[in-house]
Amino acid sequence: DVQLVESGGGLVQPGGSLRLSCAGSGFNFSVYAMGWVRRAPGKEFEWLAAISSGGTNQYYTRSVKGRFTISRDNSKNTLYLHLTSLKPEDTAMYYCVAALGPVGDWSSESEYNYWGQGTQVTVSS
Repeated sequence: DVQLVESGGGLVQPGGSLRLSCAGSGFNFSVYAMGWVRRAPGKEFEWLAAISSGGTNQYYTRSVKGRFTISRDNSKNTLYLHLTSLKPEDTAMYYCVAALGPVGDWSSESEYNYWGQGTQVTVSS
């Protein structure tokens, strides 16, 4: 079975950092582009970042560019998101997604083949 399992979420103070991980199994991880999305309570899901299958290209939405860094290790079938300078408005459930490219619009859920179950990030003092 295909699985994407996120970890690394938690409670962090404003200005703090976290590193999220997403372990993939049951599919050929290295040929999929991967991304991170989040959903805050009462809000629509928001695409945050994406990385090409080989890791060469990274893409970010404006609200996180310069604060979040996406990376991957295909030898470990693992995707990462390093979050820095966290703000209370970053509080959300964070999900990793996989897409068999090319991806035309990362903000469209229809582009994703697989989703993880999510990890909660709470930014509060």
